[in-house]
Amino acid sequence: MNFLRFLVFFFLFSCEDNFQEIQNINSKNTLPVGITENLKLIYTDSAKVKAILYSSLNKDFTNKIFPYSEFPNGIKITFFDKDNNETNVISDYAIMYSKTNIVDMKGNVIINNYDGSELKTSQLFWDPDQEWLFTEKKFTFKNIDYDIAATRLDANRSFTIFNTGKLDGKVLVEDN
Repeated sequence: MNFLRFLVFFFLFSCEDNFQEIQNINSKNTLPVGITENLKLIYTDSAKVKAILYSSLNKDFTNKIFPYSEFPNGIKITFFDKDNNETNVISDYAIMYSKTNIVDMKGNVIINNYDGSELKTSQLFWDPDQEWLFTEKKFTFKNIDYDIAATRLDANRSFTIFNTGKLDGKVLVEDN
């Protein structure tokens, strides 16, 4: 019985604390594969400029299991339509997930469309493949026909399909 107590005592006090070493190993896993300052990225299709992205800082984590690209100081994106009309999008922070191609923008998200419409919210998700915008946060939207505030937005990029939760504001409705 004394031998068993000695063995238990030996194992309990022979373990060393490797917590700091484990944290250091894990912290290396969070380093970006690249960092870019003062980024200006021009997206073209058939020799025509479709969008320009500006950011003061980009951290590239595409080396991760779930790859992403982070813009901790925010972004400004200018989109151009087929008639070269501009739509500007800004946010204080953004992250783009490579596998899903979803962009998550946070903090003072503002979209100014060439037609004068404006959307403001604290967070907005953008799916560029589907050209779809969505959020569960409060937002305001103004254009020639609308001046609304609501929670939850599900809309296409041109705001011709526009679904919301409970809303408050003014909506122009045609009476037939």
